[in-house]
Amino acid sequence: MNKNIVKSYTYLLNLAKNLTENEDDFIANCANISSLIFNNIEDLNWAGFYLWKNEKLILGPFQGQTATTKIELGKGVCGSSARDKITYVVPDVHKFPGHIACDLASNSEIVIPIIKENKLIGVLDIDSPKLNRFSEEDKINLEKLVTILITNSIISA
Repeated sequence: MNKNIVKSYTYLLNLAKNLTENEDDFIANCANISSLIFNNIEDLNWAGFYLWKNEKLILGPFQGQTATTKIELGKGVCGSSARDKITYVVPDVHKFPGHIACDLASNSEIVIPIIKENKLIGVLDIDSPKLNRFSEEDKINLEKLVTILITNSIISA
């Protein structure tokens, strides 16, 4: 895949701020953020959002192959992150109990919960075909990216 790989997370976070600072629509911002991630971070095969609605995670804006449309709380990496309200970094998804395989090429995954005022809004889900793809640096900076999204978007209850 030919991508313009970002030089640093500082650059990526600045791009995210620029994309969202004049747009407060949460879905529009999720769409642009998923594209930004997918097209600027190497070794990814899926990047997108699941949004909390009617007591389950529902597929939102994403980049990559088609995906599962509904995920129950506590199921798979996304449902576990949503339930626990913490970031999950999974070096090998095939060893994660109950992993939901949307793309058989996925080998590692990071899921960041989107929380506003202690309320679950959804999760940012990013998959890679590479084992052990996601580092502590990825975790910290992708959590910052979610903070930018939350800060610059109007999120209705």
